[in-house]
Amino acid sequence: MARRYWALALLGFLLGALPTGSVLAKDIGPANPACDSFAKASPEWRACAARIAATDGELFYAGYWLARNGRYEEALTYLNEAEPRTTRVLTYIGFATRKLGNVDKALGYYAEALAMNPDNTVARAYLGEAHLQLGELLKAETELKEIAVRCGTSCVEYGELATHIADFKKGSHLPG
Repeated sequence: MARRYWALALLGFLLGALPTGSVLAKDIGPANPACDSFAKASPEWRACAARIAATDGELFYAGYWLARNGRYEEALTYLNEAEPRTTRVLTYIGFATRKLGNVDKALGYYAEALAMNPDNTVARAYLGEAHLQLGELLKAETELKEIAVRCGTSCVEYGELATHIADFKKGSHLPG
């Protein structure tokens, strides 16, 4: 009887010492509530787990390249997960938001990016494009002048916005 008691006690101790939760379940990926709504190992869950595991730099670059390749909604998924919200992250959230047609909302992201870094010429160029989409030529020209002050008239941002302004004046295609 005593032997049985000690055997049960030892078994209880050993079971209590074993790891629990995801280790015993051979869980793969992060334990994160953001992914819990998806079935384990489903494509959606794997995509969620990959985003959670990514560094902020990786999230930014994934969002950047998706945005630059016209996949704006996907880009926003990655950019909105990046922390901290740096001036470059905010710039590309604005870019993708504007490309999806929400120009007014994009203006807020550009303003926030420029409040953090007034010398962000990429944000200024995209802000200028947004002003053109809204028909605000003078505001776009103001951004062009600000870019010239910061990087001259030979930088890429100046050239691209200057081209969009010239096209706008000719009545050509607006950047969108």
